Amino acid sequence: MFKSLIFFVRFFLFWLLFFALDRFIFLFIFHKKLRGLPFGEKLSTFYHALRLDLSMTAYLVVIPLIIFSIWYFSKRDHISLKWASVYNKILIVVFSLLSVINFNIYREWGSKVNARALSFAVDTPNEAFASSASSPILLSLFVLIILIGSGLYLNFLINKKQINFIKTPFWLKVIVTVILLGVNFLLIRGGWDVAPNNQSMAYFSKYEILNHASLNTEWNLISSILASKKTNKNPYLYFDNATAEKEITELYSVEKDTTVSILKTKRPNIVIFILESFTADLTKTLGNEDGITPNFDSLTNKGVLFTNIYAAGNRTDKGLIGTLTGFPTLGTGSIVKWPEKMQKIPAISQKLFQNNYQTSFYYGGESEFDNYKAFILGHSYQKLIDKNSFDKKDMNSKWGAYDGLVFNRQLQELNQTKQPFFSTILSLTNHEPFEVPTTPKFGKKDIIQEFKSTAFYTDSCINSYLIAARKQAWYKNTLFIFVADHGHLYPKNKFEIFQPQRYHIPLLFYGDVIKDEYKGKKLSQIGSQQDIAATLLAQLNIPHQDFLWSKNLLNPYTKHFAFFTWDNGLGFVNDNHCVTFDNIGKNILYNSNSKDIIKTNHNLKLGQSYLQTVYQQFIKL
Repeated sequence: MFKSLIFFVRFFLFWLLFFALDRFIFLFIFHKKLRGLPFGEKLSTFYHALRLDLSMTAYLVVIPLIIFSIWYFSKRDHISLKWASVYNKILIVVFSLLSVINFNIYREWGSKVNARALSFAVDTPNEAFASSASSPILLSLFVLIILIGSGLYLNFLINKKQINFIKTPFWLKVIVTVILLGVNFLLIRGGWDVAPNNQSMAYFSKYEILNHASLNTEWNLISSILASKKTNKNPYLYFDNATAEKEITELYSVEKDTTVSILKTKRPNIVIFILESFTADLTKTLGNEDGITPNFDSLTNKGVLFTNIYAAGNRTDKGLIGTLTGFPTLGTGSIVKWPEKMQKIPAISQKLFQNNYQTSFYYGGESEFDNYKAFILGHSYQKLIDKNSFDKKDMNSKWGAYDGLVFNRQLQELNQTKQPFFSTILSLTNHEPFEVPTTPKFGKKDIIQEFKSTAFYTDSCINSYLIAARKQAWYKNTLFIFVADHGHLYPKNKFEIFQPQRYHIPLLFYGDVIKDEYKGKKLSQIGSQQDIAATLLAQLNIPHQDFLWSKNLLNPYTKHFAFFTWDNGLGFVNDNHCVTFDNIGKNILYNSNSKDIIKTNHNLKLGQSYLQTVYQQFIKL
């Protein structure tokens, strides 16, 4: 019985070898781009490719596996595999053609074949043909012959001609079938970890071409096609585009491009803490909650606190992008799902890297989750530390390493980092299931107590971090920025997802680099975590015009407003009014002043214009 299962082992071996051959040819064709790159990293592309290669093969084996399962329970004593050979031969030809197309597209576009490329060929065949005119025909034919010939030969050598069955008890057949289906499902998904397979699983290098070499071509194409169905048409069309764009242009226009300077230096070190679920409601200063974040509350008396800041969305991926790039959320979508679009938007890390900053990113969890790694490695972060950088004994929570361990790791490594540096820390302990490595401060009787306890723990880690940092030589020249990734239902447990209070988060600039006259200042202008990019870069006298959706909070002429989304809803808040809107039900869910129809209609139009315009830009990326 088990000998017959070798068919599946052979099937996987064949396709893994085929994908490896395809990858080797890719590296060979672009060998000039690889000159000077470490040989070990080039070789590593084959290792880091395995996860998506296995996933793609598991997709391919679904049909043979279903047929096997049906015939396995019949009275047959053998199965002819001629059909499987034909199945493989068809795929060999298709995938070989796809590989040749991919090589030529990559030469022109610098990206792998995707839904956009297919759409380009289908919608504008003449232009597509013209674009391909510069492709080397002889090399393309040679590569096609090599791939098809090698694939057919490997198929002949490796795959069996038939499967022989022996008599097996029915119960054992059921167990074997369930195991096969289960293992194949796990290979498709990428295991039982929190993060399912995505493009980030293949990313490992600061050299983009090696990440692209590692990324399985067919898997990436299928993922791109599925994702493109949600991006080739704007689902948020409320007005004609010119009207919506005009509203947004006026919203971001300023009489004078200037800023209030709150820093003593133009080139400080910068450390951004993006704190998991660190909603304003946790604090005494903003939420009137006692004893949960005593250390953060004490810092507000020595830094510059923005008291009316809103998260861009309700999930970490949206908060991460909003904070570090100033790019808004997209209703039901998030740009992290489309790495090729995501890499086209600017990030703070890129700007600072271009200005000779040493850049690093620290996270105790899986950086592949929601394509974080693709964003990090694609936006000039020179160092990435995630759960794979820690000992297994330190992985004591569901999500990875606790905040204290991650904070300490970053602190130690900054002591060996050349100044100026820019370092980002994404915390994770204050996340379900709300576990702490110490005795819970508020107990564990209910989820609210657990949430308050993990927030208290993170707050204590911030205090310990700063105590140690003050002893370091670089401390006096460092600006610390504390911001939440998003708000939370707890600890008050009363604000719904469509209420603006759910998105209220703290934003604090702290450090000795802040001018004495601004320490302890509390600024009440309404803004978003998206505004960190423009505000920070303006303090450093670094141009930020390409951060289209970020405004300088310290420019006296800036309009005060914030935009946020959740699933299929949007919210817009300014100094006078807040309104939230359900895009499915087409109705207003929250209105801070329903009696003022003029303000209600005005803010609703601004919110709708905002979402329509940003999604339109997203489509064009």
